[in-house]
Amino acid sequence: MYGAGDVIGDPMFVYVAAYGGALAAENALRGNTRRYDLTALPRVTFTDPAVASVGLTEEQGRAAGIEAIAAILPLAHVPRALAARDTRGFVKLVADAATRQIIGAHVLAAEAGEIITEPALAIRHGLTIEDLQSAFHPYLTLAEGVRLAAQTFTKDIARLSCCAA
Repeated sequence: MYGAGDVIGDPMFVYVAAYGGALAAENALRGNTRRYDLTALPRVTFTDPAVASVGLTEEQGRAAGIEAIAAILPLAHVPRALAARDTRGFVKLVADAATRQIIGAHVLAAEAGEIITEPALAIRHGLTIEDLQSAFHPYLTLAEGVRLAAQTFTKDIARLSCCAA
């Protein structure tokens, strides 16, 4: 028997129901070849500013036996937030100290729901702090805050020019 969406009691988001329904249909037809996995499930609360999270908090990481480290970047260091005159919020990344893989992200920003996708993909695909630091991020976007937050693990962002790597 297969089920998906609200009937299985998981997070009641449209995108989780769609994922679960497609997975249930595929497994029913192909013999349970794929596993239901919400490891990198982004969650967004549409407030002003919005709140978005994916993965683990530092505390959850430690409870799972991971030496979790975190970097927090206030939006006052994101050029797009400055240009929009809305620096309320932050981008926080959580990583495994041993592997440097991203294990969580938490964003408070006007467009937090738009920003959280990149960290969700980083978690799903095992990307590291260095992967996010070296990825191209268009200047003057809020998503650039992800790269800047990753840089915060090793650099004092306040001392960098706008486009420093």
